[in-house]
Amino acid sequence: MKISELTGAALDWAVAKCEEPIGGYKAWVQDDLTKGVLHGMDYSTDWQWGGEIIEREEIAIQCCYTDGELDGWMADSKKLNDDEDMEQYGPTPLIAAMRCFVASRLGDEIELPETLI
Repeated sequence: MKISELTGAALDWAVAKCEEPIGGYKAWVQDDLTKGVLHGMDYSTDWQWGGEIIEREEIAIQCCYTDGELDGWMADSKKLNDDEDMEQYGPTPLIAAMRCFVASRLGDEIELPETLI
């Protein structure tokens, strides 16, 4: 699945996979994947979890407008991906930022467990 299309539990799972050295992915592995829960690690909807990554990885977030109307959010980081821009978009700041983070670690596409598709 394209990183630019990830939302909800699938995006949170991908972020946890990127956070594996910190223990995020282990929460998924130890849990029953069919439940699709992260024990409160809702990176794409909870600033407590996603905000920490945004700060640590220096991800910049900005509003996108079309004809004067808010059209979504763009996130990028020069720190990620060898100082190259890593732009991702989303309907919320956290979704855009978490897509940016995942894309910088895993590329443009990822294989998801069947339970998350």
